[in-house]
Amino acid sequence: MLQIPFWQRILIVLICVAGIGLALPNFFYSRVETHNDAQALIDKGQTSDEIAAKAAMWPSWMPSSLVNLGLDLRGGASLLAEVQVADVYKTTMDGLWPEVRDALAAERDTVGFVTREDSAPDVLVVRLSNESGAARALEIVRALAQPVSSLTGAGQSNIVVAANGPVLTISLSDAEKAATDDRTVAQALEIIRRRIDEVGTREPTILRQGDNRILVQVPGVGSAQEIKDLIGTTAQLTFQPVVNRTTDANANPGSGNILVPSLDQPGQFYILEATPTVTGEELVDAQPSFDQNGRPAVNFRFNPTGARKFGEYTANNIGSPFAIVLDNEVISAPTIQSAIPGGSGIITGNFTIEESTKLAVLLRAGALPAKLNFLEERTVGPELGQDSIDSGKKAALVGSAAVILFMALTYGMFGWFANVALAVNIAMMFGVLSLIGGTLTLPGIAGIVLTVGMAVDANVLIYERIREELRSAKGPARAIELGYERALSAILDSNITTLITAGILFWLGSGPVRGFAITLGLGIITSVFTAYYVTRLIIVIWFERKRPKTIEV
Repeated sequence: MLQIPFWQRILIVLICVAGIGLALPNFFYSRVETHNDAQALIDKGQTSDEIAAKAAMWPSWMPSSLVNLGLDLRGGASLLAEVQVADVYKTTMDGLWPEVRDALAAERDTVGFVTREDSAPDVLVVRLSNESGAARALEIVRALAQPVSSLTGAGQSNIVVAANGPVLTISLSDAEKAATDDRTVAQALEIIRRRIDEVGTREPTILRQGDNRILVQVPGVGSAQEIKDLIGTTAQLTFQPVVNRTTDANANPGSGNILVPSLDQPGQFYILEATPTVTGEELVDAQPSFDQNGRPAVNFRFNPTGARKFGEYTANNIGSPFAIVLDNEVISAPTIQSAIPGGSGIITGNFTIEESTKLAVLLRAGALPAKLNFLEERTVGPELGQDSIDSGKKAALVGSAAVILFMALTYGMFGWFANVALAVNIAMMFGVLSLIGGTLTLPGIAGIVLTVGMAVDANVLIYERIREELRSAKGPARAIELGYERALSAILDSNITTLITAGILFWLGSGPVRGFAITLGLGIITSVFTAYYVTRLIIVIWFERKRPKTIEV
């Protein structure tokens, strides 16, 4: 007999209701989006009558998750940035020099005095005053080598050391360069993500492409320049002792020093010690504020390690100037008035409120490990995005209308049962996308349109099997039951192979290809459920009420 247990009926209905309920907020997109934004402000502790009114635009007990609209539907900015990974090599060698110098100084009687000579950024060249100690110096420096911290470089050293008379040449090994490149791009991607999240943009897409490129897509912003201004600054913050001041741009800073221009005093240059006392990496917080004169400034706070170093230096150098350097420009050089043991301070300068806010965001998110070179930038206007949405709606409506008409003309009342399941299927797709926070793009709409055509494919297989059983002089109930049972293997075979294809597209693809794969994969799962279970439940309920002696499929 054609029967479905009561608990299965309840489960099928509950799944359908849940899917439709999750999809419902997308029919009131603007209202729900306004509610979500207001609720986010309330959760952060911001309250006002206006915010409360916006939060009340959608019932709090209702689902409020939305399908995120991609860049091509909402408008926004897209950037393709290349990370200048070679910049990190110089930083690494600069950090290695004090360690090499101290290690060789411990055996000065053997190797003599050591000096660093000019070289390529990824090479450290050290000259010994005592050539006879070169072999011992080579041994000492090689002992400083560390294993490469990557799976591909396991068992290899991070540096290669060679001697040519009294000159030692230290360079990074190929394995260390590869590991450094990978770490640099991964770190840059994470910092870009944190910077964009800090300013509250909605659902950005930040993906790694190739070995050293990062794709950034931010829906809803006015131009690509806004994103470039936010993520293009390296924000390398250091606190360095001041040796002298000068107006000579070509002044020789001397060994171990650097010449840095002033940001707010054109023509003014500072000679600073090359090795910073504290770096921005030891900052844990930075907030825009105002100084004692009411001018915009930035408050900062160090971690315990940075606080200790900052406190010790300020205590030992009262009355000396101390430069705050941002991206190789001195933004402030105050004189130390007293020890600052708490690890907190304030950065002052000729800031506007917007500049102090932006600087605080950059410092909180952290410094980029290397500069970014923007290879491509694109801005999509909201009007173009709306045109894409309208075109996608038309394609979906035309495709759905054609499928509905075909099923109604071919299978009559049973075709209308399949059409009802098709509507439930589309609602469930949007419900699942909303639940997982999926992003809908134009390729995603293409996946939905394709799913609409494939959704009734399972019903076609079932109905044709029912027709065959009816030709074998079986009764209506038995024919329907056997039709569903014998069509199941063909339904699973066709849909599982398509699901595997969608999985491969998602695994190997990126961006638009993944969007297509996600909607296609979800559509396959929901269409099999609605075609096999929802239509069967509708037919069973209809059959129990009508008890027909014959049926026309």
